[in-house]
Amino acid sequence: MAAIRAGVVGFGLAGQVFHAPMIDAVDGLELAAVVERSRREAETRYPGIRTCSSLEAMLEDKSLELIVIATPNHAHASLAKQALAAGRHVVVDKPVGNSSEEIAAMMAAARANGRKLIPYHNRRFDGDFMTLRGLLREQALGNVVHFESTFDRWRPTPKPEVWRDAGGAGTGTLLDLGTHLVDQIVQLFGLPEAVSAEVLAERANARAVDSFTVHMHYPGLVATASANCLSAQPRPRYRARGNKGDFVKWGLDPQEERLRANGSKVTNDLGVEAESAWGVLAVERNGEVRKQSIATVAGDYRLYYAGVRDALLGIAAPPVTALEAWRVARILEMAEESARAQRWVECDWTNEPTAL
Repeated sequence: MAAIRAGVVGFGLAGQVFHAPMIDAVDGLELAAVVERSRREAETRYPGIRTCSSLEAMLEDKSLELIVIATPNHAHASLAKQALAAGRHVVVDKPVGNSSEEIAAMMAAARANGRKLIPYHNRRFDGDFMTLRGLLREQALGNVVHFESTFDRWRPTPKPEVWRDAGGAGTGTLLDLGTHLVDQIVQLFGLPEAVSAEVLAERANARAVDSFTVHMHYPGLVATASANCLSAQPRPRYRARGNKGDFVKWGLDPQEERLRANGSKVTNDLGVEAESAWGVLAVERNGEVRKQSIATVAGDYRLYYAGVRDALLGIAAPPVTALEAWRVARILEMAEESARAQRWVECDWTNEPTAL
């Protein structure tokens, strides 16, 4: 069977590190074209592909079945709808849209054209998250009563010339990292009943949100997602507490750092963590708290694109659905509302957009 030919729109960090190398590494997919407006760097890395100056030029190639949108956030919705209208399946880097309304409109475009819209929530395939999810499924902690997920950075000086810090639609830490953290919490615990949050711009001269803490409220559980740019000493990546014990994990999944360092070469050990980075599970046995290191499952972003391939072949559900991305966007909007009003916001899930 011929490989599914894919084109990547944008060859900045997202295109270079997260999309092009994974597509190229997955059997059944072919990286065939890249949109680069002023360079031809992709051709150097992937000889034989075609460089296009625009999405319009890329869409002239009718053999391309999948278009991947890896541009700055503000352009995601318009480019995705253009590709869907041209009859192509679309992967969109997170956040899929700058609002839940934008995502709903994209979902409508996918339905109208009978195509798939698949969000790139790749951190479901981080090894530490996969490990944590396994522990919770095994009830290793008993009933979880509190969960914290953090993604801190030390970036004390905003860079307004960089689009993420520039302010305006699609910028800021809440959309950037909040999308990942909230999506992971929903995958672990489902949709919350209420949201409360602090959403701030802490750095001097910041034009965009650079700090947030989002509390997602469930019966008997508070799950917190938090990130900021003023943490010279990061907090644990995860901490989960239950009535049988707790789990603490420090450090980030290594895949992004290794891809940046090795020129985006995909190797089988890309997501393998050293034993020194493993999380620690503490549980009570016979009246005594005992600790043990838990080997981190090897993360693998290729699994996302293998899932995309199988979804386009009709043999599996998409690895992430557009409705799931819409739900995450709504939670982030509720967080912003909570921060403005300084109150809890109850979640209403009765008017979700229709999914394919």
